[in-house]
Amino acid sequence: MRRSLSARLSFWIVLAAALLFFVMILYLVRVWHSGVGEEVDKDAEQVLENAVFHLDDILEDAEWTTSVLAWFVDRDLDRPDMMIPHATNTLRYNTTLNSCSISFEPWFYPKKGEYYSIFSWHGPDGKIEWEQEGDDTYRYFEKEWYQLSKNLGYDCWTKPYLDDTNAPGLDSEMYISYCNPIFKDNSIFVGVITLDLSVKRLSETLYNVKPYENAYCIMLDEDGEYLVHPDADKLMSHSIFTEAEDLSLPALAELGEAMGHQEKGKKTFTMDGERYNVYFRPIPTTGWSIAIFCPESDIYGGYNRIQRNMIIILLVGLLLMFFLSVWLIRRQIAPLGRLAEEADYIASGNFERPLPSVDRDDEIGQLNRSFGNMQSSLVQHINDLTQSTATRERMERELQIARNIQMGMVPHQFDLGAGIDLYASMTPAREVGGDLYDFFVQDDHLYLCIGDVSGKGVPASLFMSVARGMFRVVARQGMPPEEIARRINDTISEKNDQMIFVTMFIADINLKTGVMDYCNCGHNAPVLTDGGKKAGFLECKSNTAVGIMPGFKFEGQSADLRGKVLFLYTDGLNEAENSSHEQFGNDRMLAELGREPFRDARTLVDRLSAAVNSHVAGAEPSDDLTMLCLKLSL
Repeated sequence: MRRSLSARLSFWIVLAAALLFFVMILYLVRVWHSGVGEEVDKDAEQVLENAVFHLDDILEDAEWTTSVLAWFVDRDLDRPDMMIPHATNTLRYNTTLNSCSISFEPWFYPKKGEYYSIFSWHGPDGKIEWEQEGDDTYRYFEKEWYQLSKNLGYDCWTKPYLDDTNAPGLDSEMYISYCNPIFKDNSIFVGVITLDLSVKRLSETLYNVKPYENAYCIMLDEDGEYLVHPDADKLMSHSIFTEAEDLSLPALAELGEAMGHQEKGKKTFTMDGERYNVYFRPIPTTGWSIAIFCPESDIYGGYNRIQRNMIIILLVGLLLMFFLSVWLIRRQIAPLGRLAEEADYIASGNFERPLPSVDRDDEIGQLNRSFGNMQSSLVQHINDLTQSTATRERMERELQIARNIQMGMVPHQFDLGAGIDLYASMTPAREVGGDLYDFFVQDDHLYLCIGDVSGKGVPASLFMSVARGMFRVVARQGMPPEEIARRINDTISEKNDQMIFVTMFIADINLKTGVMDYCNCGHNAPVLTDGGKKAGFLECKSNTAVGIMPGFKFEGQSADLRGKVLFLYTDGLNEAENSSHEQFGNDRMLAELGREPFRDARTLVDRLSAAVNSHVAGAEPSDDLTMLCLKLSL
């Protein structure tokens, strides 16, 4: 279906606007995306720094409290009952701690028995409770936290572990403990002080500072073990490196390496189908490291919603722009539609139909006026064309009559009697031409000629008629060819103001002896062949063309035609050109004449005609083409 001009113009206008808006929006999106990324990095790093500061404060407080408690324990080492108020007061004045224990080597206090460990904790009603722990079912001095501090000989943090004291009011959950060895006289190991922090509380502390709804934090020790992770099952069974191996995620392992080396920074990778920005930094007091995993879907969620809304608004706006443009353009170019309808009426032949009135000074008004001028000019042109067509048709009819007259002037009856095989053809380049040929038999003599008038068209054809008529009149008087040429030349030269001339080959052939007397008047040299096997040019003297020099003395020649084939032609043969302006040429003509044994004159002429047509291959003929072939059988 053909679309209207208004729809096409609106389409291209909207398309151009869409491309412009697209480039602008793309630029704004890139700038916005970059700005959002920078702002996200700044916010996440600030949140991470606050979290580290908060955690560091909690951990430093636990370490400081432990050092204070160690001083009291060392002071009252010989009074075991003082360990109870020391353990309870420690929790009373430090609410961030979950529990506290002061544990001694077996039999360190003989009166207390093999086990002596004061364990205090925050009860469910908020009171500080305590108990003396340790028995054959819970040998505390064999626990990992106790042995770690004993073997190291200095204070340290433990890895997360599952509490198994079964103290009343304490849930069975994951803890980390800060352990401080107790030495008697600064040299003999006698026990361990531990302050316990709930991993759940640490996790809640980190989760409360997450920058996005679906963001989460992890905390690693120096070996890459999880100290904090949203999935509690991974605290005991996984490290960041085992998880990276399970997920086939080298980027996660690289994150663990960077955190283990106490580096800070940002990494971006995809995990479980979600792309994350991961911000990490170390906790200075512990050698641990913390990381926040921020999903890009959260980071850029609002940004993406705004972007989608912008695209929807843009598409709706472009659609409205399209329909508005169609309406406005259609309204503006409505006169063009009416003008097109009137133009169709005019094109159908109703040239007098009035055009619609358009009172506008813009291009449409100018076009309407131009159409009016064109209509007037068209009417005049058609009238002129009608007259010129009638004139041209009359001239074509007259030229066709002239062609018929001209072709009727040359002989078409080639049966001249026994022993004479003669055939000729003439093809004008235009309706009428300037080539000629003629022949007749008189008193056992065959007179023939072939000629080519300079120029083409009607003047050449008139000159050809004069030359052919004079040849026939003079030749019937039995004169030799050179005399025939002289008389024609003198007659034509008298009133030849246009300086038209004709090249001619005139011959008188004795049908009894086969001797040919001839005079070549500036024409192409004829070709003689010995039965069609070998072809060569007939020797010709340099006589001028007929009609140039009055009083010129022409010279004649003789040749024996017995057993020979005589081939006469005009330059429309050897100078015929194809579309590449390559001529047929004498060499190709001679080769074609000697290509096959001679059969008859007509076959030879037809073969040459076909060869020329093949060479020209449809190109416009450059000259008239005339050929004549003669073979005597004596």
